Amino acid sequence: MTLQQGLAFAIVGAMMALFVWGRLRYDLVAMLALLAAVAVGIVPPEKAFAGFGDDIVVIVATALLVSAAVARSGITERLIAPLAPRLTTAGRQVLVLVAAVTLLSAFVKNVGALAILMPIAFQLARRTGTSPSSLLMPLSFGSLLGGLMTLIGTSPNVIVSRMRSELLGEPFRMFDFMPVGVGIAAAGVLFLAFGYRLLPTGRKGTASIDAAFNIEGYTTEAIVPPDSPTVGKSVTELETLGEGEVAVTTVIRERFRRYAPSSDWQLLANDVLLLQGEPAALERLVARAKLQLATKAAAPEAAASDEIGVMEAVVTADSLLVDRSPTQLALRRRYQVNLLAVSRRGERVIQRLRSVKFRPGDVLALQGDLNTMPDTLGELRLLPLAQRGVSLGRGRSTWLPVAILATAMLLVALQIVPVAVAFFGAATAILLFRVISLREAYEVVEWPILILLGALIPVSEALHTTGGTELIAGWLSTATHSLPPLAALALIVMVAMAVTPFLNNAATVLMMAPIAASLAKQLGLDPDPFLMAVAVGAACDFLTPIGHQCNTLVMGPGGYRFDDYWKLGLPLSIIVIVVGVPLIALVWPLRPG
Repeated sequence: MTLQQGLAFAIVGAMMALFVWGRLRYDLVAMLALLAAVAVGIVPPEKAFAGFGDDIVVIVATALLVSAAVARSGITERLIAPLAPRLTTAGRQVLVLVAAVTLLSAFVKNVGALAILMPIAFQLARRTGTSPSSLLMPLSFGSLLGGLMTLIGTSPNVIVSRMRSELLGEPFRMFDFMPVGVGIAAAGVLFLAFGYRLLPTGRKGTASIDAAFNIEGYTTEAIVPPDSPTVGKSVTELETLGEGEVAVTTVIRERFRRYAPSSDWQLLANDVLLLQGEPAALERLVARAKLQLATKAAAPEAAASDEIGVMEAVVTADSLLVDRSPTQLALRRRYQVNLLAVSRRGERVIQRLRSVKFRPGDVLALQGDLNTMPDTLGELRLLPLAQRGVSLGRGRSTWLPVAILATAMLLVALQIVPVAVAFFGAATAILLFRVISLREAYEVVEWPILILLGALIPVSEALHTTGGTELIAGWLSTATHSLPPLAALALIVMVAMAVTPFLNNAATVLMMAPIAASLAKQLGLDPDPFLMAVAVGAACDFLTPIGHQCNTLVMGPGGYRFDDYWKLGLPLSIIVIVVGVPLIALVWPLRPG
């Protein structure tokens, strides 16, 4: 072992130890590793930041943005709505949710797919009394399984494809992963449909900001336009679209006549409805019923700006709003804010929002320019609540983000453009058509993940350029010398699985792919099955909450502890090895290289 190889191994070992220690955040650890690699001379200064311009970073960032746009569209909620009445048991809920997230993760970044399905899981749990801890971890594991099926499903596949291009001159294509991925995913989904019973039940997750402030439902005001599908329908039918989470408290007709509607009250065009519910439920109902928020209708130009958003605030005792209405204050004209909704503890609001006289303790959802909103709230002596991404008043574009994503997938599948260019184009289109605002786009991108990738790419390349990967390959070759090729393939999968919880799956591929290719060369075998083995092992991180952001994402809401993951993850990992290794060998034969 040379000095440079020793330094490379020392830096990687120290980095893994810091990941396990957990006191420093993973992006900071990656930055320290890059700095150390430059300091000792194994990464040239001129190449230190080359990783931040890598295609992988572009793909991950833009995939997160596209995923957020698809999540906002509500398309998954529509698809699963017909099944909701039948999902009365935990077993059925796990099967449907895991199958849905697995299919979705094949075409949407797995963390984005998980984010799309998590709210649905919470809704089902709340309605049926199922413990969220029975649903969330299987949902996370399903999102990881789904990523195995396509090139863009998970970062390891993208990185392995690039490694193959460097080694063999041609990358893996969009659906080269499908035969192996479908088999593993099917076996995994079947296991999770029953294996969720291994998880603890009744755990309470960490309280969210939403839970802290959703004390009383908001009341908002919406108009039934002539083209709404609810015209001529009953109040009950409208509330059914809200899945029982929104109540129609008042119907206003002929500009000033107020009615407390019965369940069979028929809705007419231009009715003004006072709706009560939580912000997310109100937003879903307004979108599904094609209603129009009254305040938004009055100021359509405001909703079009990227800087327009919603903030929540409490009316204090000395606020200028106390005992005055929005009309009296000329709230929109003088302060450039729209009142979207009011929450009043212990009392329903039954009059039009423009006529509501505010009281101390009222919670308001105000729409306006987010740059000037803090100053406006201070001037009105309102107490702002913690920012929590209220979607009411933003509107939804249901099919456009799906069409953009489908177009990008088609361009990649036909090999017209590379993955990075396709997703960059999709992200640009989403911003151009204002599916989400620029402000929201910067919020949904997970910058720590991008920092991690950008910093680790030069470090992993240093392990290769110093000859460290060849050295490890030699050790593995010695260990597998007396083993049949299938056992050597299984060893690669198991090593990748063992390293991923501590090194992050993308970093694992960056380290393991050159090692696997070198091992295949030393064994005289085709490198393709060994690269596939690395992709499968690195993507299947089921043992800890720290190796993949999906597992970390569900830890708090599910109330999980560190040792809960291996209870479900260990048998699932064994299934992946038992099913995946023969499948890899079948689809990618272990022939001489």
